[in-house]
Amino acid sequence: MKTKTLVSLALLVGIGAVLHTIVPPFILGMKPDIGLTMMFLGIILFPEKKNVLLIGITTGLISALTTGFPGGQIPNIIDKPISAFLFFFMLLALKKVNKPLVKAGLLTAIGTAISGAIFLTTALMFVGLPGGEAFSFFFITAVLPAIALNTALMIIIYPIVTSIAKRSRISASA
Repeated sequence: MKTKTLVSLALLVGIGAVLHTIVPPFILGMKPDIGLTMMFLGIILFPEKKNVLLIGITTGLISALTTGFPGGQIPNIIDKPISAFLFFFMLLALKKVNKPLVKAGLLTAIGTAISGAIFLTTALMFVGLPGGEAFSFFFITAVLPAIALNTALMIIIYPIVTSIAKRSRISASA
């Protein structure tokens, strides 16, 4: 693994951690995980299995440390690597789609939905959902807004980051 790749992935995880930390929980401890956007961006820029594994595990650990969800540590650690690989496989499946911004936005929306579903299912199995609320309540009130926020963020930052990555020659796919 190249040092440039490691540094770039670390920067994306760090930015994701800061964003995840500053966003306040708004529904019974749930908050949109903006770190997912940075994880997905890292996968788009460096689409190799070892990078996906690294950024998935690292993002999961950082999200676990910064979660506002009661008992959300284990669900975050389980959710992020699985979501990272599912996102990676979808990215590979859409490799021939020649609209990178549309592809990034669409995959971010789907990836966030998958991540939210995995997180909520894991939380339900291991610690239960806060307030005795149902899975559908949290999916509608927390995951759907996270989908909108992460997709909008990806659409804004993707062109900027890919432009910088091309000029600095750090990206495998840009």
